[in-house]
Formats: sequence, C-alpha cells, structure tokens
Amino acid sequence: MYKKLDALFEKYDGILLTSPHNMRYFSGFTGGEGALLIQKDSRTLFTDSRYIEQAENQAKDYAVTLWKGFIDLCNYIEEKKLNKIAFEDDVLTVDLYNRLRERTQAEYVGEGYEIARKRMIKASWEIERISKAEAIGDMAFSHILGYIKEGVSERDIAAELEYFMKKQGAEKTSFDTIVISGKKTSMPHGTPDDKKIENGDFVTLDFGCVYEGYCSDMTRTVAVGKADERQKEIYNIVLEAQLTGLNAIKSGVVCKNADEMARNVIEKAGYGKYFGHSLGHGVGLMIHELPNLSPKSEMMLEDNMVVSCEPGIYIPDFGGVRIEDLVVVSGEKCTILSKSQKNLIEI
Repeated sequence: MYKKLDALFEKYDGILLTSPHNMRYFSGFTGGEGALLIQKDSRTLFTDSRYIEQAENQAKDYAVTLWKGFIDLCNYIEEKKLNKIAFEDDVLTVDLYNRLRERTQAEYVGEGYEIARKRMIKASWEIERISKAEAIGDMAFSHILGYIKEGVSERDIAAELEYFMKKQGAEKTSFDTIVISGKKTSMPHGTPDDKKIENGDFVTLDFGCVYEGYCSDMTRTVAVGKADERQKEIYNIVLEAQLTGLNAIKSGVVCKNADEMARNVIEKAGYGKYFGHSLGHGVGLMIHELPNLSPKSEMMLEDNMVVSCEPGIYIPDFGGVRIEDLVVVSGEKCTILSKSQKNLIEI
C-alpha cells in the first residue's frame, strides 16, 4: 500500500505518518504506537520495545527501529538530512509538531487530506472485511429485535448488541453504540442511559463493529407497539429519501448531488429543517473517512468506495428516524452491504 504515496515524492523527500490507521494501512503494523518515515527508496518504522516483535512480523517492507522517545525520530531525520517532509496535519499534535521543528532543520508541510485520499478506493480484500463486519451487524439487529421490549433500558439494549457482536467475531465496536428511544430519538447522536423503553416509542439503533481492522455502520429505527400516523409519515419519508439516496450513489456522481437528491425528498415533504447532517461518509479502517456525501462536497464517487447512506428527520420534543445502509460504489448501481429489513418494524 505504501506505493500509493509515490506521487508525493515529487514534492517531498520524506513522509511522516503517526496515526494508527495510516500506519496500519501503509505498513501492516497494527500496534498503533510509533511512527513511519517513508522515503522514496527506504521505509522505517519506529516503535518501542513493547511492539518490536509485532512490528517485525507485520511490517515486512519496513526497517523496524527501536526508539526510546520522539528525539530518536528527530535524530534520524537530521542524520538523513531530509529537507521537506509531508505529515498528517489532521493528526499530529501541536506539541509534537513544535518539537520536530525545534530539533530538526527540515520543513514540514501538512498533507493529511491527500494522505487520507489514498485510502478511499478499497481493495477487494478490504471490502470483504467490511462486508463481514456488516454481516455481523445484520445478525446483531435480528438478535436484538427479540430483546427490545417495554421496561428494558437503552443501556441494556446497547450492552446486549455489543456483547452479541463480539460473540460473532467482532474485535470491538466501531464507535460508541447509539440506542435511544422516545423523544430522545430527535438527537442524532444521543447517548443510551437508564431510560426504559415505553409503549409507543421509536427506538433508534446506530451501531457497528470492527472485523480484522475494518468498520461496519448501520442504523435502524423501530417502533415499540403500534406506531401512530405521524410516526408512520416521518418513517416513510425517511425511507423514501434513503432509497433515493441509494439510487443516486453510483460511480461518476458528485457527492453533493447524491446528498441533494435524498435531501430534496425530505424538503418537499416539509421537513427540510429537521435534516441537519450529511447524507453519508466513507467507511474503512476508520468509521468516518473520505469521501463525505455532504451538501458542499465536490468529490466524485468512484468504484470501490465504501460509503454510508443515512438520511434522517429529527423533531425536538417529538422524536426522529434515521435509516442507514453501508454500500460499495459499483458502476451504475451501488452494492448494498446491509441486509436488514427497512420497512417499519413494530415490536
């Protein structure tokens, strides 16, 4: 994967990577602690004694070097007389950036966005891992439908979801699990607490897991008891918007245009002000990656990008609905990885 960075060597004689996700992607090292310094003709992985053996086993294309502190990296940069280094300005702390500048003569230029772009197009083996993570999510959703009932707390449902996914082979959750109910469903990223599920509640479940490093992401909203007419209306509008978004996600489409097509459904129904976030985002080693399917994004969708499609309506003091699938961009029609039912479920 490190060869994807070759174009940067037209401007730089070194690329410094410190984020766990980029270190894993470009070297294979999963330890997360250390730094990669990539040059046109050499690659070095710096890490401490806890990870040396692991790094040597995983990063076969790198010279693994023991460091006892950040100063060892600085000394190496000086020794190699590197003049201009690209770094992840979206990741490196101000403290470490200042220490690099104080202790080396090199010029440091932020290229976090360009580096992140290299991860957008997924290899087949990456898509397989994401698909497996999403399949675990589908199983978890089927399982949790039998667990949701009046009197059970949001926190207990979230814990059961997470436990079940780990029992199916997940390493961990890909983000903090969202289980919210009733009026709380008006908060897109509400936090589960001890609130008990009540008859008539909407329950929104937004969850995902990590399988061999790669994330899944899915959202479903269900009703406990019979949904009333307003709940059905809002649910069906969101479902129409979500299906419209899925039809818009294809290779060659500008991200903001896909967002617009889904958003128009909600706006025409009179609920535009209640949909505040973007249609979706890229998913991979991180739960939020490029591209962004936002109203302002000029990025173009390409084959083998993996993105979410998740419109919603959120009405304060009433509640809300979000429906989300994870999809692979593939020509004229995206491939939907989430298999769970989307018609309104009444428990």
